[in-house]
Amino acid sequence: MTGLVYKSTGSWYTVKSEQGDFIECRMKGKFRMKGIKSTNPIAVGDIVDYELEETSDAVTGTIFNIHERKNYIVRKSVNLSHQMHIIASNIDRVFLLITINNPPTTFNFIDRFLVTAEAYNIETILVFNKIDTFDEPTLEDQLYMQYVYQQIGYKCLRVSSTEMKGIDELKEMMIGKVSMFSGHSGVGKSTLVNAMEPSLHLKTKTISEASKQGQHTTTFAEMYDLSFNAKIIDTPGIKGFGIVDMEKEEISGYFPEFFRLKDQCKFNNCLHKEEPHCAIKAALERDEIAWSRYNSYLKILEGDEENYRTDTYDEDRKISDETRNQK
Repeated sequence: MTGLVYKSTGSWYTVKSEQGDFIECRMKGKFRMKGIKSTNPIAVGDIVDYELEETSDAVTGTIFNIHERKNYIVRKSVNLSHQMHIIASNIDRVFLLITINNPPTTFNFIDRFLVTAEAYNIETILVFNKIDTFDEPTLEDQLYMQYVYQQIGYKCLRVSSTEMKGIDELKEMMIGKVSMFSGHSGVGKSTLVNAMEPSLHLKTKTISEASKQGQHTTTFAEMYDLSFNAKIIDTPGIKGFGIVDMEKEEISGYFPEFFRLKDQCKFNNCLHKEEPHCAIKAALERDEIAWSRYNSYLKILEGDEENYRTDTYDEDRKISDETRNQK
């Protein structure tokens, strides 16, 4: 039998059959012996083959095969630095939720996420949430951040779950697709899903006033069928986003504005640091590339781990202010 994985808790997987029934399944142990370098060989969004097992308590299943994935998005495992964690697979579109200071989402975090999505060929749309809470300085920060990414070519939306602003446009972009919501804890992923589909009643929590960070409400990634012919994967909040399995020479290729210029560099293996006649650095000096993006590139290139704490946010904001003052 074949089905689609809707929820993964690490040991049990909720699989929806082709007939529309939900079956709780386990994974055959041999999957862990196939050299898969991830902490979760089976992810939400996987198409799997399973066989039913009847017990005295209930009907369960055993997954014995995973179909080839068209794509997946990963991050570095928090506890096992040399392994990756597959967030979800077979995704049509990712919506990365961004808040400016409630909690803060940094340029560095956004860029790491976008680089990974580019590497796995997944379209990402940036969703600026909680716009109803903005004061004038916050609005200025948000519009500048939106400007940076729209100039590159990324689609951006501005939404408010409480005032239902931008919700219809968001739903329109999800029709007929498997979408994934991602972002830091507290950016309002579950609240936004509830605004689109109130019958789901997903749990939500408020932001911690002490740390300005979100509290985890989504414990495991889970897919939901929505009433307007769409599927959504709600994911746990991410504090940091580690880049995995990328050679230094290929990283710039996942920055679209870098990729468009890199063949104009004098050296084919240019890393866009100290090399002479570098087209990326020349564009940077002409303000055709955002300094925040170049800063993120250097951090990824040098293997720096993303820091969710405020020093990263302050650094990004300083870069943004200096760039705006130059214009």
